[in-house]
This record gives sequence, C-alpha cells and structure tokens, in this order.
Amino acid sequence: MSKDLQNPNNTNEEVDLLVLFNYIGDKINKLFSFLIKLITSIFSVFIYAAKAIINNIKLIALVVLVFGLAGYLFEEIATKKYDSSMLVRTHFGSKYQLATNLNYYNALIESEDYTTLSNIFEIHKDTISKVLNFEMAMGPETENERIKEYDQFVSSIDSVRAQNINYDDFILNRDIYSGNLFEIRVESIKRDIFKDLETGINKSFDNMYSIEQMKKRDSLIVIKKKNILNSIQQIDSLKKVYIKVIENESENTKANLSLGDGFPLKQEKSETKEYQLLDKEIKLRDELRALEEEKLEEDVFYDVISNFQVVGNEVTYWYEKYSIVFPLLGFLLLCGIFILNKFTSYVKNYEA
Repeated sequence: MSKDLQNPNNTNEEVDLLVLFNYIGDKINKLFSFLIKLITSIFSVFIYAAKAIINNIKLIALVVLVFGLAGYLFEEIATKKYDSSMLVRTHFGSKYQLATNLNYYNALIESEDYTTLSNIFEIHKDTISKVLNFEMAMGPETENERIKEYDQFVSSIDSVRAQNINYDDFILNRDIYSGNLFEIRVESIKRDIFKDLETGINKSFDNMYSIEQMKKRDSLIVIKKKNILNSIQQIDSLKKVYIKVIENESENTKANLSLGDGFPLKQEKSETKEYQLLDKEIKLRDELRALEEEKLEEDVFYDVISNFQVVGNEVTYWYEKYSIVFPLLGFLLLCGIFILNKFTSYVKNYEA
C-alpha cells in the first residue's frame, strides 16, 4: 500500500477540528459585535443626553436655582428635630419589658394619646406631645465582649450542635435581645425635654417576670451560701483534728527520743492533708465572696450607664436636606417632561 495514502480517521479529526474552530470564531465575532453595538449605544445615549442638557442649559440652571432656593427656605421654616440617648444594662430579663413598653409609647404617640403618656412620664401633656418616637438598639460593645457572649452561647447548647455554629455566623444572626446592653434613643421637636423623660423610662423595666427571677436568684444564693458555710465548718473541724494528731505525734516522738537506743520502736507519722484543706477553704471563701458580689452588682432590674443629655443634638436625615433634594427633583422633572415630549412627537410621526 502506498505511503501517500492518508488515514481516513485523521482526515475526519481534522474536519471536526476545523468545524469547531469555525464555530468558536463565529461566536467570538458575534460577541465582539454585540459589545461594540452596546458601547456605541451607550455612547449615543450619553451624547444625546449631553446635547439635550447643553441646548437647554439656561432653563435647567433656572429650574435648579429656583428649586434650590425653595428647598433652602423650606429647611429654614421646617420644624427642627433633636435626639438624645440613654445607655442601660438590663438584668433578670427586664429587656423584654423595656422593648414592649417602648413600642407601647410609640403606639400612644401615633394615636396622639398624650394624656396617657403624661400620666406615665409624670410631665405636662403639652411637653410630652413634643416627643416624636422612642427607639431601642443594641449598645456599643467591644470585640472581647462579643467573644464572651459567643462562649456563653456555645456553652448553653449541645456540644454537637455547637460545632456547626462558628463565631461569624453567631454575630451575623443574633438579634437585639442577644445582649444586655441597650441604647434608648428619643427623638423630639423640643431640645431640652430629655431629662424629663427619665422618670417614665425608669418605670419601663418593672415587671413580674423580673421580680420572680430576682427572688429565685436570691433564694439560690442563700442556699449556696449555706452549703458553703457548712463546708467551711467541716473543714475547720478537720483542721482541728489534724492539729490534734500532729500534737500527739510530737509528744510521742519526744517520748521515743527520751528512751534511748535500747528501744528502737518508733511511732509512724500519720498522713494529714493540711495543705489540701487550706486550698479548699480558700476556694470556698472565693465562691462565697463571688456570691456576695453578684448580689451587690445585680440588685436592681437595670443599671444606667449614661443618662440623657440635658440638651439634645439636632437631627437631619438625608431626605430632609431640601436644598439638595429639591434641585434634584426639579432636574428629574425636566428630564421627565423632555422624555414625554419626545415620546409624544415620536408617536404622532410614527407610521406602521
């Protein structure tokens, strides 16, 4: 057979590769063509818009100026808002009652029931009517506090399930009730009202659930203290026994020494555990001190970390900056009128 004859399999493979390369090349050309058309269209829209702005620049400038002036005047006559914050740390689950009461206060404000609010906060109805809303948010915390909170959460659930919850997931999915440090924010149209609201805010923590939790905690502390004191008494009794044993052994040792070499018999020294008893007593007294500190530190439903300011800070939201918002709305209005005008002309001149 002649060597010049080609293998049919090789010929088929070359044809398949040629078809594949042609297909890929065709798709690449279409992609580049689409990108060029897209860029050209975007550029045309940009030029068309720029042309419309340049041709109507005087009208646009006039509208923006008028709307800006109107926005500035509106800002000056608009009622100013002020806010102030109180930072509190809650105990015995009083955070739930706090959230419930703040929502209740907001509902009273929305319904304009200032008589009820006046009775709650013990201030005049005209004064409490200046309050706009109450807000509750998580208080500021450090990274170390977050880590401690995560450790407490992990220790409170099953160890198998805890392996599937990492620190980042915990921080991302926790809610406002995860911690005990909260910021209470009040917004008002009266600048120096905030100190008058503290009496009503302080009432927001009282509830039967927290009272029962405190009673249970106090009862447990009494029981623990009693057990610790009993253990300390037992340790004292053992210490006295050990001291007595050591004194007896000391007397026996002197007696053996006085008999001389003819009597080699000697009392074996008894094993005592004075050091272990002392170490255990120190630990028990530390536990007793910790219980006393716990009762002193958490003897109320909440602790005020920082009070409201005497004079609140002025609050301005971005959508209330009318000197900027109004000109932008005026420009968008002109754009809408221009587009509507062009669309109307297109429809009138359209021929199917």
